[in-house]
Amino acid sequence: MKNPDIPITDDHIHIDPRNGRGLAAARDFQRAGGTHLFMVSKPSSSFGVLPATGEEFRDIFDETITVAGAVRELGLTVFVVLGVHPAEISRLLERIPPGDAVAVMKRGLDIAGEYIADGSAVALKSGRPHYEVSPEVLDASNEVLFHALSLAARLGCAVQIHAESGPCTDVVERAARAGLPAYRVVKHYATPDTPLTPSMIATHPAIPEMAAAGRHFTMESDYMDENRRPGAVIGPKSVPRATFRLLESGLITPEDAHHIHAGTPARVYGVDISR
Repeated sequence: MKNPDIPITDDHIHIDPRNGRGLAAARDFQRAGGTHLFMVSKPSSSFGVLPATGEEFRDIFDETITVAGAVRELGLTVFVVLGVHPAEISRLLERIPPGDAVAVMKRGLDIAGEYIADGSAVALKSGRPHYEVSPEVLDASNEVLFHALSLAARLGCAVQIHAESGPCTDVVERAARAGLPAYRVVKHYATPDTPLTPSMIATHPAIPEMAAAGRHFTMESDYMDENRRPGAVIGPKSVPRATFRLLESGLITPEDAHHIHAGTPARVYGVDISR
C-alpha cells in the first residue's frame, strides 16, 4: 500500500556515503514510499576526527549538507539537523578536562547555528550521554544541553536530543529557562511517557495508541548507515513500511498518518511538508 496523498517522513536518519550505503539507502527509503527525511549529522568519530577546538565540526557539517543535496536530487525532501552528539564528551575527556570539553562542544553547536541562520539546516542536535557517567560529566553534559536549548531559542528552531531512556522530564524546565517551548524539543528514540515531542522508532508498539489519543509525535528509523552495522538501528525502509502496515491493518487512519508525518513535523520544525 502506498497512499500518494500522505507524505512519509523519517524524523531521524543518517545517510553516509563515506561509511555506509549512502544514496542507495536513500533510494530504499524512497522506493518504500518515503518522501521527506530529517538527515542528522553523525559524530566526529565517523569522520576520523577528534575535535580540538570545535572548529573541526564545520567540515563535518559541510559534508552533511553536501550529501543532503545529493539526496534531494533523487526527488526526496531533505531537512538537515546539525549538532554535537552528546557522546562526544567521553572521547574528549580522554585527553582534555571537562571545562575544555564543554567549550569544544559549545563551539560546535555555535557553528551549527550558523548553518541554521543561513537556512542550510533547520534544527540543532544535542543531548546528554544515554549511558551512566559520573556526576561531574553529567553536569558538564547538561551545561552543553542548556547551551543548545538557549541557542535554539535565539534562532527560533527546534532541538533533537539524544539522551537516556525515559521521559527526560527535567528538560522541560531547562527548555523553559532557555526560552524554548518544550514541544520544540524532540526526544530522539523516545518512550511515550516523555513530555517533550517524542520521535518514536517506527516499530514501537505504542504508536497506534498514541495516534488514537491525538498525540503529537513523529516516527524515525535512526538508520545509522554504517557498513560495519548494517540495518542498525532499523533499516531505511522501516518508517514507510511500518506506516503502510498500520494503515492496512486499520490501526491508524490516513488522518493519523498525516498528523504524524506532516502536521507534527511542521509544528515542531516550522517547515512545510506536503506531497
